[in-house]
Amino acid sequence: MKKIILLTSICWLALIVGCSKQDYYNVPLGPDGRALITQISKATSPGITVLDPSFTVDIQFATATAGDVMVAEIVQLRLPTAEEGGGATKQLLPLTGSKKSITVGADLKATVTYTRAEANLVAAGDYVKVTFSGKTDAGILRVDLKSATTVGTPKYSTKNVTLMRIPDVATISTTVAPVAAYTGAVTVTRKNGTTGAWVSVGSFAATDNVPISGADFAVGNDTMFYKVSATQAGYTEEVTTKVVVTTPTFFLRKTGVTLAAGGTSAGRNLLNNGAVAETAATATLGLTVSGGVLSLQGGSAWLAAGKTIQFVASTSAMYDSNKSADAIAAFAAGTPVATIDPNVAPGIYIFKIVDGAATYYGMLKVTAIVPGVSATIEYRIGNQYAHLLTVS
Repeated sequence: MKKIILLTSICWLALIVGCSKQDYYNVPLGPDGRALITQISKATSPGITVLDPSFTVDIQFATATAGDVMVAEIVQLRLPTAEEGGGATKQLLPLTGSKKSITVGADLKATVTYTRAEANLVAAGDYVKVTFSGKTDAGILRVDLKSATTVGTPKYSTKNVTLMRIPDVATISTTVAPVAAYTGAVTVTRKNGTTGAWVSVGSFAATDNVPISGADFAVGNDTMFYKVSATQAGYTEEVTTKVVVTTPTFFLRKTGVTLAAGGTSAGRNLLNNGAVAETAATATLGLTVSGGVLSLQGGSAWLAAGKTIQFVASTSAMYDSNKSADAIAAFAAGTPVATIDPNVAPGIYIFKIVDGAATYYGMLKVTAIVPGVSATIEYRIGNQYAHLLTVS
């Protein structure tokens, strides 16, 4: 019985060895015929983008010797031809005409170059594997065809913004970076809506910012398409991005803000929601008490410095809708006051802060009071992209 089991094992081993194939490269063998696996060859490549005409692969062999001739060949995921047996499943198969002989240098390095056509790289996402084979060493490297162009999202300075229908100008960053340095201009066009006509935005450098404003959007059309186009070495890449504009709103909302009269939190810096004394120079808003009656107005030092905050009464509907353009228009149409009583219903106001050359609008809602002691509010503020740099 043991002899039968042993014989069966030997037959299986022979079958496995007999059926094993390595179509594209050989395992290097030492003088005694055994596989050399103590070192590994390393292949690298700068890569290739859709704006590059070719790519190179450099390989550092581990067990080859100077002067050895290796065969470089490309394999790609594709359907086998009838001559290769056919089938409906893609396989990594060699590309016709891709075999190249390369000679190992004294430093045990070699380089091979392929054109886009030789590698059958057509669109971003395509890839090939470059194989190296010889009697003394082998190697393999995957090379992907990548996009050369990246397009960012709307920003103001370094801050991300949601584009709004205001005249403020934000930017979207564009970068064209093929492996070979880009030497041409980048052209940008835009169209408002899917049926709009493409119009020129201008020509830009390889790394640049493209201006974008909510004022560019037609009434009733909230979508703008931007197309970035770059050409080099006979290849062109176009990348299209979509930007949606929104109704202007106040950026920030702060809740649970309590001002307690007479203490270190009797004032509030509405620009950064910091609790300060009513007498602090940064107290945009201050709470005072006189005869048991609470009042909200600008902090005493804030007002003494020539800065102002004024209020116009508003409604819950306007506060909840958070439409900054409507609130600013309502403030202009109203009668501003410098002091408000937080105990007067409904306790909702539009405010305007003037701090030198800077102006900030917002809305304030009184949510709770402790008579003669404190008032709790929530507020909205920030209606210009530049406010993102000064309001937090």
